[in-house]
Amino acid sequence: MLSVQAMQVKKGINIEIVSIFWMIVEAAVAIGAGIVAHSLALTAFGADSIIELVAGGILLWRLYVESNGASIERVEQAEKRASWVVGVSLLALAIYIVVMAGYDLWTRSGSETSMLGLALAVASGIIMPYLSRAKKKIGTQIGSKALRADGSCSIVCAYMAWTLIVGLVLTACLGWWWLNALAGLALVYFIVKEGIEAIQEARGVEDACGCCH
Repeated sequence: MLSVQAMQVKKGINIEIVSIFWMIVEAAVAIGAGIVAHSLALTAFGADSIIELVAGGILLWRLYVESNGASIERVEQAEKRASWVVGVSLLALAIYIVVMAGYDLWTRSGSETSMLGLALAVASGIIMPYLSRAKKKIGTQIGSKALRADGSCSIVCAYMAWTLIVGLVLTACLGWWWLNALAGLALVYFIVKEGIEAIQEARGVEDACGCCH
């Protein structure tokens, strides 16, 4: 019979598999629809999904290692390396958004409405809070800071989805060409915050994501 810890780790594996599957769908649809509609916010939303996909893949590996009874030291080393990669990637993404938003504002480039992108954002806004709660709960039960931090990433993804929805709807209704760039810039705060937290986690800062309560 499995112990309580082993059962929770197995639940963590299942929730990460669901999360990874959704991140693949989200990244493919958002980037594809964003390129077609020339939507900076939608493309950035998809790029963030790829970064979360990488983090989810490493966390899945960490949970499998624990599930197989391997040394926890190996898992902690992998978590720190992943946090560095994710943190630096997020900060690079924030710089990319600022540069592209500046370009769009300078050239007065707007975006076309993407119903596919809008539907994706609505789905993410509903799904990601559920995944966030499940990851944080399981992370607390098995003592995994990385899984709790991944839960914080998921709720940030939900915030980004709803920010994206507001941007796309107002663009469709009012035709404001500059709204696309501003919607992209509105995501920068969340992305930078997430990136800094990931780097702090890699440096061993306690409760870097503020999710331990």
